[in-house]
Amino acid sequence: MKMRTTLGAALLATTGWATMAAAQTELSMWYHGAGNPQEAEVLNHIVADFNASQSDWNVVVESFPQESYNDSVVAAALAGNLPDIIDVDGPVMPNWAWSGYLQPLQIDESTIENFLPGPKGYWDGELYSIGLWDAAVALVTRQSILDDLGLRTPTLEEPWTLEEFNAALDAAKESGNFEYALDLGMAWTGEWYPYSFSPFLQSFGGDLVDRDTYQTAEGVLNGEEAMAFGDWWQGLFANDLAPGTSQDPAARETGFQDGKYAFSWNGNWAAMNIMNTFEDTVFLPAPDFGNGPKIGAASWQFGVSSASEHPDGASAFIEFALQDEYLAAFSNAIGLIPPTTSSAQMTENYQDGGPMAVFYDLTEAQAMVRPVTPGYVVQAKVFEKALADIANGADVADTLDAAVDEINADIERNAGYGHTE
Repeated sequence: MKMRTTLGAALLATTGWATMAAAQTELSMWYHGAGNPQEAEVLNHIVADFNASQSDWNVVVESFPQESYNDSVVAAALAGNLPDIIDVDGPVMPNWAWSGYLQPLQIDESTIENFLPGPKGYWDGELYSIGLWDAAVALVTRQSILDDLGLRTPTLEEPWTLEEFNAALDAAKESGNFEYALDLGMAWTGEWYPYSFSPFLQSFGGDLVDRDTYQTAEGVLNGEEAMAFGDWWQGLFANDLAPGTSQDPAARETGFQDGKYAFSWNGNWAAMNIMNTFEDTVFLPAPDFGNGPKIGAASWQFGVSSASEHPDGASAFIEFALQDEYLAAFSNAIGLIPPTTSSAQMTENYQDGGPMAVFYDLTEAQAMVRPVTPGYVVQAKVFEKALADIANGADVADTLDAAVDEINADIERNAGYGHTE
């Protein structure tokens, strides 16, 4: 940061404020949350507190729309124009670390020992990113619907089995009270598919890639368990239990509140609007399809770019932001899950007995991160297309076999993405 040489600046430099401001080195930060004023308010508050707390660093934020953010980071990396601090979607982080966009964080890892697993971004044995929140998905319904359909209310200790879940959907359809039994959010695309639906596959016993080696999808994305998942998935649409890929986005946003669906597979970010509509809203755990109930983990996280000449300052800001008061502030502002029990107790919704505390419990008990590999960014897109095709009637076996071939070819092209068997 250049020193002013004017007489006025020299006079101002006699004050402590001017001395600190003149000495601070600027740290640039890019953020994906443009257009979200509540999120921006909390982030700007943290930045202001950090800048005022010490005399070495001055963080300056530039926000981008989420839809274009990843492309902006990749383009900047290729051009050599990355900022000091970036945020990164958790499952994308290994690819950015492997690609050389990120460097390991320089923070005291004891500060995150009590964090939920999802917000911790490890790749190749090192911490590259850390999140100030997590997100979780639950089966949303109303207690009155469960009672009217004569259904058992599942719990974390005793979730619905596959048979019970199927029976619940059939009962909702046969009641004639709903357009569809289940809203899966098929109007949403992109990361929603692997985040929300791959846990179903994993609960059946399959996966996107073999996590023992990360060298192949053979046998896990097209094995017996994955085929069973694919048949079940296709049946949801063939039997008119759920709207398919042509679902109206407006119906996804308000369809449950409008009474179109008996159940909605949705995230904690949508919970407040539903709770404000129905006093008897309940959030149910994921069903157990045979290999334990699963939901997705990991949301947006903060990291230091490889281009930063001041990784100590960038890491200092990130560590500063991990204070419970800031974790709670983000949760109160945007409804996401605070990553520690202590910060949860400081929130309106996630404290013991709070209306959304169940989501913290769901994350702690059922959450599973997406495959921790640079190849995930390709695997996610392949999985999305395969599930959409199967929902639209494509042959299950052929589609999953083709997905495996595509994923394996990508792994081979990239020399295994740095994994060692």
